[in-house]
Amino acid sequence: MNRQHVFESIIQHQTLYCKIFLVLLLAGILASCKTSRSVMKKPIRNEGPEYLFEQLSQRELKFDWFSAKFNIDYIYDKKKTEFKGQIRIEKDSIIWISFSPALGIEMARLIITNDSVMFLNRVDKSYFLGDYDLVNSFLETNIDFDMLQSLIIGNDFQFYEKTTFRASIDGNEYRLSTTGRNKLKKYIKEAETYPKIFLQTIWLKPEIFKISRLMIKELKKENKKLNAYYSDFRNIDKQLFATKIKFDLSAEKNIEMFVDYSRINLNKKLRFPFNIPGKYERIY
Repeated sequence: MNRQHVFESIIQHQTLYCKIFLVLLLAGILASCKTSRSVMKKPIRNEGPEYLFEQLSQRELKFDWFSAKFNIDYIYDKKKTEFKGQIRIEKDSIIWISFSPALGIEMARLIITNDSVMFLNRVDKSYFLGDYDLVNSFLETNIDFDMLQSLIIGNDFQFYEKTTFRASIDGNEYRLSTTGRNKLKKYIKEAETYPKIFLQTIWLKPEIFKISRLMIKELKKENKKLNAYYSDFRNIDKQLFATKIKFDLSAEKNIEMFVDYSRINLNKKLRFPFNIPGKYERIY
């Protein structure tokens, strides 16, 4: 056999070996996926969505006080605005946000409580005192304090029923979905004029049981849908926390918001200063 034939024979055998290797590799991947899905299915087949909610509850961010620096890219009607600042939260009580776009000079300050919103604009020397219409107008949707707090930190909503959820597997993640999630009766205030009923889907990363994505769709508002994507989980005081969030609101004009957290602290008592200078004008 001459050199040319030897060379061609080697090439043919190498090609055959490569094909065999690829087939075995693909078979291994498929078997691994099948095994993984089988392992994932077992607990929800035996225990249902209650298993996922229990795992989610055990791994949710537990805190009394929360603070962080943030960078935000806010895109509305294809126009991008960048914000920097800091956020402070006293759990179930108050959310305080300071916006400082450049050189550490504060541009605005926002305080949200369970029933009120206060906004201080240092640029045009004005302030607002009111209710959730400001937040809902900004986000073009209806939310309450618990929902907003949960969206910010990546936890499930606290005061909403969990009995109507269905558990399944979507790709390599768990999925919890419901056709109508209601606010618990003991947390419904008489002053509320609209029902908190919405479609919701939650995706969980199976290895850590943290929310990787959630989708909220309001009933009777077919064109409004909020998606939140959580990523870059880091260990903060022995708890996993998503330091990057993307919010995607589909409405008459789409809103995208990218949040990047840094300098995160838990359970250090905080102050929430909000002083209105005498010369500031109140807006309505």
